[in-house]
Amino acid sequence: MIIVMALEATPEQIQAVVERLRSIGAEAHVSEGQKRTVIGAVGDRGLIQQLPWEAMDGVERAVPVLKEFKFVSREFQAADSVIDVGGVPVGGGHFAMMAGPCAVETRDQLMASAEAVKKAGAVILRGDAFKPRTSPYSFQGLGEEGLRYMGEARELLGMPFIAEVLDPRDVELVSEYADLIRVGTRNMANFTLLREIGRQEKPVLLKRGFTATVDEWLNAAEYIYKEGNHDIIMCERGIRTYEPSTRNTLDISAVAVVKRLSHLPVIVDPSHSGGHRFLVAPLAKAAVAIGADGLLIDVHPAPETARVDGEQALLPDDFAELMDELRKIGNAVGVTI
Repeated sequence: MIIVMALEATPEQIQAVVERLRSIGAEAHVSEGQKRTVIGAVGDRGLIQQLPWEAMDGVERAVPVLKEFKFVSREFQAADSVIDVGGVPVGGGHFAMMAGPCAVETRDQLMASAEAVKKAGAVILRGDAFKPRTSPYSFQGLGEEGLRYMGEARELLGMPFIAEVLDPRDVELVSEYADLIRVGTRNMANFTLLREIGRQEKPVLLKRGFTATVDEWLNAAEYIYKEGNHDIIMCERGIRTYEPSTRNTLDISAVAVVKRLSHLPVIVDPSHSGGHRFLVAPLAKAAVAIGADGLLIDVHPAPETARVDGEQALLPDDFAELMDELRKIGNAVGVTI
C-alpha cells in the first residue's frame, strides 16, 4: 500500500500515519518529495488495506500496489531519483560516464587508464579489485591492494570510483574505499549480499543478472532499498540469449521499461553486453539515444596485455573519439555529456 499525504499535511499528521501502521505490525517507509510525502506500507496486505486510511487527517489517498517491488516503483516516488556518487550526480537529467579498466592489474596500468578517461570526460573511475571468474585459476584481482590504488587515483585526479564486492564479508572493506559499490551480474540474486549492501551507506550500482527478467532485477533492488539504502543505480549489461555472435544481448528496451516502472537511474554497460571492441561504440550510442543516465565502459592502455576482458576494452584514443560522438547524440536528445 502507498499512502499519499496531502500537500498541506503536517509533520504530526504524517507521524500519526506512521504510528498507525506500526501499531498493526506493518513497516512504514517515508519518502519526502518536493511537494508531498508518500508513505510505503509493508506488512499484512489484507490488514493494511482494510483500514480507512483516507479518513485520517492529512491523507489524500491510499493506493494498493500490485507489484512485488514497492519502494523502487514509480507509484512510491514519481520523481526521478538523483544519486550522489562522491559529488557526481547520476539520474534526473544528470548523465554520468564511468570508465576505466575492467580490473586493476598494476598501479601504472590503473593510473594510465584513469588519466586518459578523465581527460576525455569521464566523471567516475571504474576498476575492480575483486573479480568473479568462470575459472578458479583465472586472475581474481588484487584485493585490498587494488582498492588502495583506486583510492590514490581518486586523490590525484579528483574522480570518485566504483568497485565490485563479491562476498558479504568484504562489504565493509570495499565500502571503506569505494564511492560506489557494484553488484555484478552473478550476484544480482545473492540476497544475503544484497541485504548486507543495503545496510551500508555508500550508493550501489546493481547490474542485471544475465538470465534475469526486468521484474526480478527490480525486486533485487527492492532488497537493497528495504534495508535502508535508497541510493541505487540500475545497470543493464546484456542478457544471455541463443545468439552466439555477441557475449550477451543488450536489452536496450529494458532502459525505457525500467525508467517507466521505477524512479531509479538506469545506466548501460556496452562493454560486457557485446564483448567485442567494435560493438562498444554503437551500443553506447544507442544507450544515449534511448535515455540512459550513464555508461560503464572498459578502457585499457594496452588491451592486448589485459588480464581480464581485453577483447572488449577500448584504447584511450578510441574512448576519447567515442566521447566526442556521444556528445553530438547527447545534444540531439537534450543530454549533456
